[in-house]
Amino acid sequence: MNRITGSSRVYYILGDPVAQVRAPEVYNHLFQRHGIDAVLVPLKLPAAALPGFLAHGMAAENLGGFWATIPHKAALAELLQPTDPVAVVAGAVNAVRRLADGRLEPALFDGIGFVKGLDHFGIGVAGRRVLVVGAGGGGHAVAAALATRGPAALAVFNRTRARAAGLVARLQPLVGAAAVVAETDDPAGYDLVVNCTSQGLKADDPLPFDPARVDAGAAVVDIIMSREPTPLLRACRARGLQAEPGFEMLVQQVPEYLRFFGLPALAATLQADLGEVRALLAPK
Repeated sequence: MNRITGSSRVYYILGDPVAQVRAPEVYNHLFQRHGIDAVLVPLKLPAAALPGFLAHGMAAENLGGFWATIPHKAALAELLQPTDPVAVVAGAVNAVRRLADGRLEPALFDGIGFVKGLDHFGIGVAGRRVLVVGAGGGGHAVAAALATRGPAALAVFNRTRARAAGLVARLQPLVGAAAVVAETDDPAGYDLVVNCTSQGLKADDPLPFDPARVDAGAAVVDIIMSREPTPLLRACRARGLQAEPGFEMLVQQVPEYLRFFGLPALAATLQADLGEVRALLAPK
């Protein structure tokens, strides 16, 4: 257990439910292991209580900020109006820090974690044709982050076409005409295909697209945050394709959170060797 003192910096993670979150065990271990006088505490905060919490619960001067999970990400974006283009496109926030003057600064790290994961796997985006399958919350964050990497084309498919069209409209200020609606989920003709649907969470889920149609030499990434390959990834690997799971997306966010919350030295140490973080986040 962390030794909590009167000078400890306090952080929260907000969610409802919140019992499932791994962040307290991960970050409190890192704080203790690396000599940081801080503690991360889970708060089960109902959605209706969020505005009042921002107005009053964040007034304490020893609060560093908070992580956020469901159902608060979209509401935080509406309440705090982020300026970061990825957060703006995604319409979501998953971290808020308290500045010295009491102002609250929002950020989103889902998309950053994803593209850093691509870097880890050696998968390029600049000048390549990319298909994002699924335009939910994860699809918005991933597509926005991909747009910052200069793809030649960024196509979005969603079973509800209007949702894909809405995301493409939000992407156009970042990539202009390179953002288009894909009329089908056919992955042929793309260099990178990203599954941003929930298909693959259960063993009997249908595949989000046909792996036999993925071009030879293309890469496939699934954002389902499992360390083990989903059925889609296994099918792609059976064809000799590079196919990577979403677990790395989670890993790569950790240094970003720490840097954002004013711990740049610890962030740099972990970024240099993320083995400790991968071990902490590994399923138990």
